[in-house]
Amino acid sequence: MSKQQKTAITPTRAEDYPEWYQQVVRAADLAESSPVRGCMVIKPWGYALWENMQSVLDDMFKSTGHKNAYFPLFIPISYLEREAAHVEGFAKECAVVTHHRLEAGEGGKLVPSGELEEPLIVRPTSETIIGETFAKWIQSYRDLPLLINQWANVVRWEMRTRLFLRTTEFLWQEGHTAHATQAEAEEETLKMLDVYADFAENWMAVPVIKGEKTEGERFPGALNTYCIESMMQDRKALQAGTTHFLGQNFSKAANIDFLDEAGNRIFAWTTSWGVSTRLIGGLIMTHADDDGMVIPPKIAPSHLVILPVLRKDSDQAAILEYCRKIKEELEQKGYAGGNVRVEIDNRELRGGEKMWSWIKKGIPSWIEVGPRDMESDSVFFGRRDLGPKERKGIGRQEFIDTFIQVLDEIQDRLLKRAWAFRETHSVEIDFEEDFYAFFTPENDHRPEIHGGFALAHYSGDPDLEAKLQNDLKVTVRCIPQMDKPEPGTCIFTGKPSAQRVVFAKSY
Repeated sequence: MSKQQKTAITPTRAEDYPEWYQQVVRAADLAESSPVRGCMVIKPWGYALWENMQSVLDDMFKSTGHKNAYFPLFIPISYLEREAAHVEGFAKECAVVTHHRLEAGEGGKLVPSGELEEPLIVRPTSETIIGETFAKWIQSYRDLPLLINQWANVVRWEMRTRLFLRTTEFLWQEGHTAHATQAEAEEETLKMLDVYADFAENWMAVPVIKGEKTEGERFPGALNTYCIESMMQDRKALQAGTTHFLGQNFSKAANIDFLDEAGNRIFAWTTSWGVSTRLIGGLIMTHADDDGMVIPPKIAPSHLVILPVLRKDSDQAAILEYCRKIKEELEQKGYAGGNVRVEIDNRELRGGEKMWSWIKKGIPSWIEVGPRDMESDSVFFGRRDLGPKERKGIGRQEFIDTFIQVLDEIQDRLLKRAWAFRETHSVEIDFEEDFYAFFTPENDHRPEIHGGFALAHYSGDPDLEAKLQNDLKVTVRCIPQMDKPEPGTCIFTGKPSAQRVVFAKSY
C-alpha cells in the first residue's frame, strides 16, 4: 500500500473544508484575527492583493464615468429611520455610538460619558448619508447623472465570523448614482453588474452567473437586486458582488429632487452597488489547493520570485548579480496594465523551506538559480498551477522571452479549471424528490458534501423558498440572465415558471 501523499496544508479540503480554509489564510500570510472580536488584521501579502483588486476596479469604474469621493463613517440614527425597509434590514447588524468621551472610573477603569443628543450608527452601508448629500448637490437635470464611488470600511455586527468571508469590519467600495429617468438608473444597475462579472472572470479567473435576486433576497429598500454568483470548491455558492436599483425610495426619504427640462420638480432615480474583501475569500475557495494559496497572475502581488541557491563554496555575489539582471529585464515587460513584478528571496533559509513558503503564498511562478544554472545560463522554473515537482530547466533568455506567455497560460488555465468544476457540479433538476436527494449530504458526518448548483423551475413563492432554506439550507441564488428563458412548471408547486433558477447552499 503506497504512502499517502503529504500536503503543505492540513487538514486537506476533503478532510475538513472549513478548517482547510483557515489554514490556507494562515499559511499564505494573508490575514489574522485581531484583538477585537470578529475583526481582522490584513497582512502585507493579503493587502497587496486587495490593492491590486482596488486598482483594477477603480480604473473600470472611472472608465464608465464614475468619480471617487468620501463620506462620513458615522450616520445619525434619524437618517436610517427615514427609510423603513432599509433600517429594518440592517437594524440587527448596527454598531451604535451613544457617548463622545471617556472618564476615569473606580479602580482606574474608563467609563463612557457625555451622552450624545442623537445616537450615531457606524456605517453598515452609506445610502442614507449619501442620499442626504446628494439632495444638496442635485438641483437641476443638468446635475445628472451623478456617478459617485467610495472606497471605505463598513461595520456589520456579525455573530459568526470567518476571515475575509464574514467579518464585523471589512473593506469595500460602494457606488452610488442618481439619474433623471428610471431607464437610465436601470441601465446603470446592469452595466455595473457587467463590470463586476468582467472583473471576476477576466482578472480573478472566477466564473460567475449573473442574475436577479428573489424578493426575499433583495437589498433592504431596493426595487431590484442583481448579483454575480460563483461556485466554491465545496460546491457552495458565494455572492461575489451586488448591484441595486433603488427606484425613488431613497430619493423620497432624503428629498433628492430636481427641476427637469420642462420645469417640473421630480425625484431622482438612484442605484447602489458594491464588492468587498470577501472577494479574497472567494479567490481562496475557488483556486487554492492542499498546498496553499493559488493566485491568478493578473492580480498577484508578485508574478515571480527568484530563489538564489547560495552555497558556501559558490560565488554568491555573481549569483545574486545574475538574479538581479533577470529581475531587471522582466520588470521592463508590461503585463495586465502594469509591469511584471519580481521578488528576490535571499533569506538565510534552506532552499526547500523558501520554495514552499512561496508555494503556500500562491505566487504564480518561481525560479531557482544556483552555480550550475548560472554556468549554463539557465534557470530552474516552477509554476503554481502545476505540481511542485513539475519544475524544469530552461535557458535564461528563452525564459525571459516567453514569461508573459506563461503568465497568460496560468491565468487561462485557472479560469478553465474553475469553469470545468462548476459545470461538473451543476445539473438541471425536474422532480422534487431529485432536488431533495441532490442537496442531502452523502455522509452525516460531512454535511458539506452535497450536490452543487441545481437549475430548476420555481414559481417564486417566498414561503416555498423559506421552507427549502429550513429543510435543506438551500436558497435561490439568482434568477439567471438568459437570452431565451425556458418556461416550465415549478417542480414543487406545479405552478407556471418563467425560467429555471439557480438553487444552492451558500456562504
